[in-house]
Amino acid sequence: MSMNLKTVIGPAALLLVIFLTFWLRGNTARAPEPVAFASVQPEVFGLGGTLTDAWADFDGDGDPDRFVGFNGEPSRLYKNNGVAGFEDVAGAVGLTVTRAVRTSAWGDFDSDGDADLLLGYAGDAPVTALYRNDGGDGFVNVAGEVGLELAEGTTRQASWIDYDGDGDLDLFVAMRDRANQLFRNDGSTGLSTFSDVTAASGIGDTRRTVGAVWADFDQDGDLDVIVSNMDGDANGLFMQDAGFFIDVAAGTPVAGGGRGLGDEALGTVRPCAVDFDSDGWLDLFFANYGPNELLRYDGAGVWEPRGEALGLAVDARFDSCIWGDFDHDGTEDLFVNGTVTGGVQYPDHLFRRENSELFIDVLPSSVADLALDHGATWVDYDLDGDLDMSVTGASDDGAHALLQNLLRPEFAGHSLQVRVLDQDGAATRTGAEVRVYAAGTDELLGLRLVDTGSGYDSQSDLPVHFGLPGAQPVDVVVTVIGAGRHSTTIYRVDPAEWRGRSLLVRTSVVH
Repeated sequence: MSMNLKTVIGPAALLLVIFLTFWLRGNTARAPEPVAFASVQPEVFGLGGTLTDAWADFDGDGDPDRFVGFNGEPSRLYKNNGVAGFEDVAGAVGLTVTRAVRTSAWGDFDSDGDADLLLGYAGDAPVTALYRNDGGDGFVNVAGEVGLELAEGTTRQASWIDYDGDGDLDLFVAMRDRANQLFRNDGSTGLSTFSDVTAASGIGDTRRTVGAVWADFDQDGDLDVIVSNMDGDANGLFMQDAGFFIDVAAGTPVAGGGRGLGDEALGTVRPCAVDFDSDGWLDLFFANYGPNELLRYDGAGVWEPRGEALGLAVDARFDSCIWGDFDHDGTEDLFVNGTVTGGVQYPDHLFRRENSELFIDVLPSSVADLALDHGATWVDYDLDGDLDMSVTGASDDGAHALLQNLLRPEFAGHSLQVRVLDQDGAATRTGAEVRVYAAGTDELLGLRLVDTGSGYDSQSDLPVHFGLPGAQPVDVVVTVIGAGRHSTTIYRVDPAEWRGRSLLVRTSVVH
């Protein structure tokens, strides 16, 4: 006599078996990958006294290169030669800079298809330089010609952004000792010139600013900006309305960013925008002198503190925050680096998101033993698909280390990198949002911001990166901000086809 499963175990037990089968199928995931990073060319990147770190493919050969600003030593521009390693070519291309560099930011301000470099110096006038990239002819300082040579002031983070949505890159400069500055780019080709629109725009915050992040936080079609302030000053949340900015941070958790107000020993160094919960809205993390904080945005004007509940509200002194899925499990992880101040080296932390909830510190000893502070950047320098780590150290025993992510090769390729360009394939569309969905569905797998200037002493003009467990096909939606929100969709993208290179998406601003 034959018997089916229902006859053997009974109806109630059968329901339990069916439930467990589907529960296990939906909750089976590979164990967390070992966390391992290896130092790359320590004989090249071992020198301390480094302040700024900025990445871009300045020579257009398909891999990212690195500019490092020093405090006393000549700056270096490292050309990425692939398997042959990195080579300092600063002298050969006209970027031998002997001044102390406190600001460095790549951006294609003249829309000619290559990245130019803005520098901010400590000390005597002038305090800024803009090195135009002339391709094979090297770099030429044109700051005076285009209206970006500042005679005085203490610069910090610079951001290349198209705040007015006219298709070219404008410039915001955070100032440590005076009003922040906004310069409008008045030409999209050739030798552009810039107009100072600080007063007219209302953005000239006089508080002691060191960091900023630009994004369309309220998704109304124009770019807003968070500014992070030191010495007890409140942070600012400047919302844009047709070119004018109003600070609405007062009375919200953004103002304190988790570290309190009024105490000159406390402040926010770097703000980071991240959709940590994949709900389609950008949230904010604050790297602080004082407890760090993560604020969840609900899309309706409310910022909810989540740092303590998620294990991120560490009370110390931090310089930088960088978010990225370094282990390709589909969730964003976080590195924060402690500063060196008062003779104290504050520890760094690498927080891995586990079980889609708590963040666990998994910093390996190979990183913990380095004397790090100031800049930090995620960058896939070797084009193997996973995120490597670039860091700086200002002390004499520090380093400007490059750390290779040793994620197993079979998982390193479970990712997709997307680069958003203008309609001519030139300047990066900063402030754009990139979303990936499981192919053919409305299941949001991640949202990334094209950000070329939020980091304190670190900046990049790099593609956005998504970890995709199983390397599943995805639909990619790119939303460009400017005179509204304009989206482009690329269907059924196979990550395997794009390993070692970026998916390039050309977009235009609709007026």
